[in-house]
Amino acid sequence: MKLNKLQKNDVFGKKVLLRADLDVPLTEQKLIKDDSRLRAVLPTINFLLENNASIILIGHLGRPDPNLNLKSKNLNLSLLPVAEWFNEELGIKSQELREEEVGEFEGWKLNEKFCVLENLRFYKEEEDPSTSSGLEFTKKLANLGEVYVNDAFAVSHRAHASLVGVPKYLPHFAGLRLLKEIEVLSKVLEDPLRPLVVIIGGAKIETKLPLVEKMHKIADYILVGGEIAEQDKILLKVQNEKVYGRKPVLLVADLTENGKDITEKSAENFNQIINLAKTIVWNGPMGLIEEGFDNGTKSIAEKIAQTNAYSVIGGGDTGGYLKKLGLEEKISFISTGGGAMLDFLSGEKLPGIESLIA
Repeated sequence: MKLNKLQKNDVFGKKVLLRADLDVPLTEQKLIKDDSRLRAVLPTINFLLENNASIILIGHLGRPDPNLNLKSKNLNLSLLPVAEWFNEELGIKSQELREEEVGEFEGWKLNEKFCVLENLRFYKEEEDPSTSSGLEFTKKLANLGEVYVNDAFAVSHRAHASLVGVPKYLPHFAGLRLLKEIEVLSKVLEDPLRPLVVIIGGAKIETKLPLVEKMHKIADYILVGGEIAEQDKILLKVQNEKVYGRKPVLLVADLTENGKDITEKSAENFNQIINLAKTIVWNGPMGLIEEGFDNGTKSIAEKIAQTNAYSVIGGGDTGGYLKKLGLEEKISFISTGGGAMLDFLSGEKLPGIESLIA
């Protein structure tokens, strides 16, 4: 995969349109609950600022209704809290952030070197760049910068204007975090330390099944929990039987009576396998942790943290839960992507990455 990597000469003194993953969870008071995704883009931001670049940071938050009039947009999904976070984190500390026009877009100028555009998903053209209005939107966005950088791995499985359209009009490069994500996940696919244990949880079998299919070919153990374990136990086992030659061990968890967590016995069985692992990939919780049914997820998280295995964790729910437990430092790599990580490991091409290939 030949991606254009950031070099000093490419960005020095230029206006850089930086696509980042700004989709962070907020409290009812509009405070950021988990800033992991924002911190992930800081190395790229610092590199650009050190090379005298001016940054226009672009991204989205949540799923606003793009059909609303822009002036009466979903204010609960405004990127103002994100702009305020960068204002504080970068030590700019503008007294008051006022919404200004940046080209033909709304946004906030923190100083002459750094501004943040308002939520791109307030514009319906962001998610549908193939239309004539989408093409016009893309060109207006591209006109803001001289160089484009994608450091938003978590949304690079989306064919949106800011990911696949803008690179057609500007010199384009992969951000530092994006390159790290690709490096780590490619290592898992191509040359993992074995045994490789893959743990899959959550509820959406339609998004997880391609990963299960791919992992059948490279994993030594596949452990399945969460709602997909109960809903698709037979399907998963039939799929495993279809694998010829080298075949992984497949364990599908039993659920508690209320169906909201895996049983203690299943967690123990999973943990015995985890003890054997040299590489661990985990995506999706074992139960409904948002409702407090987290015994299985907690047990597995603590076991992984105790091992010496190389561990890769993906998905906002899982990563956020590890941070809540204070275990994030015990994990080798926490991917910013959930769906993007699944797609990448499933062997699918990610549009946002494909658009960067030289």
